[in-house]
Amino acid sequence: MEEQTTDIDNLLSDAGDYIETRTTLWKLKAIESLSDVSGELVSGLGMIVIGSFVIIIFSIGLALLIGDWVGKSYYGFFIVGGMYAIIAAVLYARRGQWLKEPFSNMLIRKILK
Repeated sequence: MEEQTTDIDNLLSDAGDYIETRTTLWKLKAIESLSDVSGELVSGLGMIVIGSFVIIIFSIGLALLIGDWVGKSYYGFFIVGGMYAIIAAVLYARRGQWLKEPFSNMLIRKILK
């Protein structure tokens, strides 16, 4: 009878250790996924900031060039601003297909990895 209770105690102890190990493993996987996603976001934001500066400088140059061609520099800024308004309207109309869906898929893929 004593041997049987020892086996049950060992089984319960092993089951407790198994559950504790699985919980720790789940926590570590969640931390890894979170760090992977946050690292991806930070690097993406850094690239967006650098890209924004490049676009701003090229936009100013293009606006001045167009303004020189048409005779008044502020016309060039209006034309470049109009081009950006058209681009923004197209992006807004397609935001689900071009922005939301790929970002959601990337996030799910990183979390489930």
